[in-house]
Amino acid sequence: MIPLESGMNGWVVLIWTVALITLSAFFVAVEFALMAAKQHRLDERAGSAAGRAAIKSSHELTLVLAGSQLGITVCTLALGAITKPAVHHALTPILELTGLPTAVADVAAFILALIIVTFLHLVVGEMAPKSWAIAHPEDSSVLLAIPMRAFMLVMRPVLKAMNAMANWLVRKAGATPVDGLTATQDVAGLRHLVEHSAEVGTLEANYGQSLTSVLTLRERQVRELLPEVQDLAAVPVDGTLADVQAVTREHGHMRVLVRDGGTTVGVVHVRDTLDEPDLSRAAMDLARPPVLLPADTGLATALNQLRQARTQIAVVTDADTELGVITLSDVLPGLMPTAIIDAASAT
Repeated sequence: MIPLESGMNGWVVLIWTVALITLSAFFVAVEFALMAAKQHRLDERAGSAAGRAAIKSSHELTLVLAGSQLGITVCTLALGAITKPAVHHALTPILELTGLPTAVADVAAFILALIIVTFLHLVVGEMAPKSWAIAHPEDSSVLLAIPMRAFMLVMRPVLKAMNAMANWLVRKAGATPVDGLTATQDVAGLRHLVEHSAEVGTLEANYGQSLTSVLTLRERQVRELLPEVQDLAAVPVDGTLADVQAVTREHGHMRVLVRDGGTTVGVVHVRDTLDEPDLSRAAMDLARPPVLLPADTGLATALNQLRQARTQIAVVTDADTELGVITLSDVLPGLMPTAIIDAASAT
């Protein structure tokens, strides 16, 4: 190729153009991949060096985005300084051969050069890598993580200074800057989306009800599980193991409360009485402390406390008053979506 107006050989300009568009595509892909990537999926890649690098980038998102924007801007300016004048210089004599006056050919070549370079940069250097990164966010993040970390290692002082100035502007605007990527969704917004999808028919009604139930778990309390009338299987505080077995035969419950007046002081499992030769022994000797749950306890918290205590029964209280008893079988239907229960029943 002949030397161009910039003094560069045509091949050199071509190499620079390809390199700059490739670099721009790299920075664009890094930016959109990290924005679209799910943190838990990145955590699954922690077994490789590239995966760990991607996780580090997700933890300092604003700094990585600053690096990507800096890289894209530099590539854009370099294309404008190198490629556009070269294309302009190459097109001008070609347009003059068509009979256009020199001044007209020069203006037309400038406009065509601007269009060609902009098209290449937008389509090849931005839109294509953006679409690829959004379609494969985790793969893209891991693939590009190590070279991006190397770039940030060199440019970190500059990026930190830029990020500090940007954060200062954000704070002046009354907002709080964040450095990490979060994937949390507003519960009310998700519930509205589920309800809308069910209304327009894009989500089956039974699945819509199940999802709505799951999204309202934080609002459900153990007081909602208490029946209006409850037949308690209980023995008095001075009751015996024989009394426990008798109450089990009468009520059919394996766990029997030991109550002192209106207060539950222990829980006896009938299984523990079967190996006892002396059924006149006091029930309190084998009783375990009861699990007490305030009436406003959430279902998820109630389940966790039952698991920690290794029991399936809890006493629901309101201040110093016992409202009733709930079991694990009362809690689980409130936590498990109806669709899952139906599917389990069908198998």
